[in-house]
Formats: sequence, C-alpha cells, structure tokens
Amino acid sequence: MTEEEAWAAVSAAHTGILTTLRRDGMPVSTPVWFVVIDRRIYTRTRANSKKVARARRDDRATFLVEAGLRWAELRAVHLSGRVTLIDEDVPVVAAVEAELKRKYDGFTTAREAMPQPTRDHYSVAKTYLCFEAEGRILSWDNRRLGLAT
Repeated sequence: MTEEEAWAAVSAAHTGILTTLRRDGMPVSTPVWFVVIDRRIYTRTRANSKKVARARRDDRATFLVEAGLRWAELRAVHLSGRVTLIDEDVPVVAAVEAELKRKYDGFTTAREAMPQPTRDHYSVAKTYLCFEAEGRILSWDNRRLGLAT
C-alpha cells in the first residue's frame, strides 16, 4: 500500500492492536478503540491501567490494524513508533472525544446497563495515549494478488 492508502486503512479500521512493553521487555498486545487525527493515533483508557504504566516506563510501541476474512482478502497495516500520555486539558482531547463519539457511538454499552462492578472499574480518571509512527510502514493487501475469492 502507498502511505496514503495505509493511513486510510488505519483510519477506517474499527479496532486496533496496541503493543507496549513490560518491564522485562516482553510485548503485551491489547485491542483498543481509537481515532486518527493528523496521522497520530489516539485512544482513551483508565489512568490506572497497565498499558499506561508500560507507556510511562518505555514509550516504544507498535500499532496494527487488519481486515479480511478469507486469505485472499487479508490486509493489514503495522506501525512502529512511540506512545505518549496526554492530560485531559490538552486542546486535542476535545477533538479526540468528538471523534471517538462519532466513530463508536453505536457500539458502546449504556452505563446504566453495566453491572455495578463494571461501572466502578471504569469510573476512574482517564488518560489519553497518542501513538506516533516512526520509520517505515509495513502493509500488505492480498486483494491485490488477483485471486478468486
């Protein structure tokens, strides 16, 4: 994929996989809902989450999106880069919140429909993560192979 096609694929993806590093260097991959603004990937999480602790300790990360059910349809974009933490008072947060609402509004569970322990779990301060890609974008698109699906 071209760089423009790769970023379009990332932007259109529903769920991304953010990989951060544990203290011992072992990677941990977690699914995240996210938005892309100016070729930066933003996600929101609990301030006390393990991924926040890992990002504080080591900002190296990767981000992956994929699509396709059959082998002939598989496509993906893999980005390597750095993740930084953003406070709620940074101006881009309002844009991130608006985009998250637009993108995921029909997919969320109403707070009142959640069991109390789940509500309690998510009723903590939020932190925003900003992933910035560095270097070469790895991508593939098996649809371009011209195989019958």
